[in-house]
Amino acid sequence: MLAPGEGHDGFVAAFRAALAGGALPDGVTAVGEAEQRFAVYRNNVAHSLTEALARRFPVVARLVGEEFFRAMARVFLAQHPPASPVLLDWGAAFPGFLEGFPPVAGLPYLPDVAQIERARGLAYHAVDALPVRPAAVAGARSPEVLRLVLHPSVSLIAAAWPVVSIWAANQPGADLGSMRAQGPEVALILRDRALEVPVRALPPGDAALVAALLEGQTLGLAAARAQVAEPGHDPAAVLGYLMGAGAIIGVEEAA
Repeated sequence: MLAPGEGHDGFVAAFRAALAGGALPDGVTAVGEAEQRFAVYRNNVAHSLTEALARRFPVVARLVGEEFFRAMARVFLAQHPPASPVLLDWGAAFPGFLEGFPPVAGLPYLPDVAQIERARGLAYHAVDALPVRPAAVAGARSPEVLRLVLHPSVSLIAAAWPVVSIWAANQPGADLGSMRAQGPEVALILRDRALEVPVRALPPGDAALVAALLEGQTLGLAAARAQVAEPGHDPAAVLGYLMGAGAIIGVEEAA
C-alpha cells in the first residue's frame, strides 16, 4: 500500500530501486517480517529475469558458462533494470554492457555475438510485410533508378571477429571444434518465409550492396558500392537469396 501523500511515480521508482538491491520502499507492509518477504520476492524477480536473459542470449551464456552468466546477469540487472513490462525491450543494453565489463575483456568478440542474438530477437518479432513477386523486379526499369525496399527484419552487423562462425559453432548439435574461420565477418540477419531467422556471413561486395539498399540507395548505386568493396562483384547471388527469403517487399523508382 502507498504511504499517505506518496505519489505513484515516486513509489514505483523506489520499488524498482528496492528490487535492484536498495532499501525497502516506504509504504510496503506484510504479515511478518516485511524485509525478509521482500527479499524472497526480489530473488524471484532476479531469477526470472536472469532466465529471460539467458534465453535471449544463449550463445553468450554458452561461451561464458552457466554459473558465470548468472552472476554477470545479476550485475547487468542492477545496472539496467527493465523499464518496460515488455521483456523484448529489455536486453538492448546488454552488448554495450559486455563491452565495458572487465571480466569478459578476454573475449572481445562477445559484444558482437550479443548483437547478433539481439538482432535475431528483433527480426523474429518484426512487423509483417508481404514480399514482392519476382516479376515485379524483373519487369522494373533500369537499375540506375530502381530502389529495392527490404523487410523490416533485415539488418547487418559488421564485426572485427568471425562472429557468424562463432555463433554457428555454438548452436545445438554443432561441432565447436570444426570452426576454422578467422578475421572479420559481416552478419546478415532476417526473418525468412518459414519464419526462421538465419544468420549468414556476407563477403565484402554482398555486405556493401545490402548496406546500400538498407540506406535507400538505388540498385545501381548499391552495385557500384559493391564493386568498390569487391571488384568484379556479381550481385545475383545475394539478390537471389533476399528474394528467396521474402526479404524484398517493395520496388520503387527513384526520383
